[in-house]
Amino acid sequence: LTHGALALTTPDPTQADAHYHQAENHPDATTFPFELARIRLAHGTRQRHTQGRKTARHALTLAAEAFERLGAVTWAERAHAELRATGATVHASSAHLAALTWQERRIADLAAGGLTNKEIGERMHLSPRTVSSHLYRVFPKLGITSRAALRDALGRLSDDQKV
Repeated sequence: LTHGALALTTPDPTQADAHYHQAENHPDATTFPFELARIRLAHGTRQRHTQGRKTARHALTLAAEAFERLGAVTWAERAHAELRATGATVHASSAHLAALTWQERRIADLAAGGLTNKEIGERMHLSPRTVSSHLYRVFPKLGITSRAALRDALGRLSDDQKV
């Protein structure tokens, strides 16, 4: 934890990399999986900004996987956002499905079927603005950025459930 904090606060990139390396490779690092994942997220973010997108992918992938295993959905979403910024393809996991409420899932299914927000609202007795708000929360949970990607993302989630 100390090396992770030092890595975050040092202005010298060489010292930061050394501290990240010490934090990630400490013999007791795996004893604290959440803290290790946060350090890897910070390291990957810094690498993306200083060393390039490809260099950052490994640390960010490890962080995202750890957050998913721990059920830290918000942190996993943050790690996935960083991964998307590196140009990596991020697939939604079954952990994200659990994060969808029944209403979000229903709205996403209807939107994937081609219905407009107004049509979905009429079917579910909601305002179009409420439908839009639900979709706004669904997109990052599914790791997508457009309505057009809904059908494929929901299909991947259904495939994950069958496993």
